Amino acid sequence: MSINNKKSFYKKKRFFLSITVILFLIVGRLLLPYYLKKYVNEVLANIPGYYGQVEDIDVCLIRGAYAIDNLYLNKVDAGSQIPFLNFEKTDISIEWCSLFKGKIVSEIVMKNPHVNYVFEDQEKEQADDPELEDWTKALTDLVPIDINRLQIQNGKATFIQLSANPNIDLYFDQINLEAKNLKNVVRSDQKLPSSLEASAVSIGQGSVTLNGKMDLVRTIPDLDISFSLEKANVKALNDFTKHYSGIDFQSGKFSIYSEVAIADGYLKGYIKPILKNTTLIGKQDNFLNTLWEGFVGFFKFVLKNHKKDTLATKVPLEGDLNNVESDIWDTIINIFKNAWFDAFENMTDNSIDFEDAQTGPETE
Repeated sequence: MSINNKKSFYKKKRFFLSITVILFLIVGRLLLPYYLKKYVNEVLANIPGYYGQVEDIDVCLIRGAYAIDNLYLNKVDAGSQIPFLNFEKTDISIEWCSLFKGKIVSEIVMKNPHVNYVFEDQEKEQADDPELEDWTKALTDLVPIDINRLQIQNGKATFIQLSANPNIDLYFDQINLEAKNLKNVVRSDQKLPSSLEASAVSIGQGSVTLNGKMDLVRTIPDLDISFSLEKANVKALNDFTKHYSGIDFQSGKFSIYSEVAIADGYLKGYIKPILKNTTLIGKQDNFLNTLWEGFVGFFKFVLKNHKKDTLATKVPLEGDLNNVESDIWDTIINIFKNAWFDAFENMTDNSIDFEDAQTGPETE
């Protein structure tokens, strides 16, 4: 074989090898979404006590990402057809900015995720079944790399009780949340290096905010967060209050403020509910309901702050996470404190810090 023929042969060989590799990559790229979808559906199908599926998976190799379309999950023995999880689009990708810090981690952006907690369905949890797996672990397994950033866009969380008449439907809508540095890629001297910020609209069109700091790398996460739900229409709670206390509201607003800190599994915090300008007793109530609501209304009149027209208390929370307790006497005293002395302000008190939880229980 002449030298020219040899060169021509090697050129052809390299050409066909290049074409083969390119074709292999193209075929692999085309088949990858199929195998990813098959894998994800197998993971969802093998969660004991649950069943689920995804509609489609899109892959973007250039940015190291794949997107899951319409992830559905529900309990096998659910009495309702309301899906427990319904995530419209979940984008999972490498967090490129962390590569420059020597860390390979991922970020997740969830668009329009819905969580529907139906009490009757979740009460069927088979707690004694050793094979029952935590569904959150299974979903985390769908992400091959540790999650460092989570973003939720326009989410919704609904809490439903179907056995009540009418059905109780409490929800948070338009949830926008961002949690950053979950795997402590950015190291600092801060005890709580991860941040959390969220906003939402509650039932009754209340404005909801949540923010705080966390350390999720620990076995039992440490955190220091504050929560507020402001100026929601109290009539939106009528199905709930009618079912559990036999009263309903004609008008008024309700707000809830809370701060919670957890250190080494020990919690300190409070919940401060406030009712403002509320009135009871609807025109169409029967006699017994009117009598009961009148009785409640009398105590509401005695225990409200007439200057600001508020009925409020502050419920202290403290204890090990396995045994968090509230002080009933402090709760009752705080009702009178709001009514007869200084009315509680419509804001978080900034009275709970992470250091408060670190000190643990107070000793006499």
